[in-house]
Amino acid sequence: QVQLVQSGGGLVQAGGSLRLSCAASGGTLSRPAMGWFRQAPGKEREFVATISSTGSNTYYADSVKGRFTISRDNAKSTVSLQMNSLKPEDTAVYYCALRSGSYSVTASRYDYWGQGTQVTVSS
Repeated sequence: QVQLVQSGGGLVQAGGSLRLSCAASGGTLSRPAMGWFRQAPGKEREFVATISSTGSNTYYADSVKGRFTISRDNAKSTVSLQMNSLKPEDTAVYYCALRSGSYSVTASRYDYWGQGTQVTVSS
């Protein structure tokens, strides 16, 4: 069984930066893609960023493009999300996710999820 453990997050002022990390362990998946999603209070979970199994392809939501960067280290089985120029509207619980196959922007296509990490951006 694959487990995803997240770290990072917290409280930051608008314009600041945070870095989220997610470590995968257990199980064996063939060339897993990974992604980040977020869910704000009262809203549905939304796509943030995704990265292919090799790290050569990435895709971002328009709302974070140019501010967030997704990366992965396959030797350490980790994926990270560097968040710069944070805005109050970025406040949400952030989740990492993993799926076997190509990267995707659709949450339902992911097989495993991290526990979630709160990111709060104050104005």
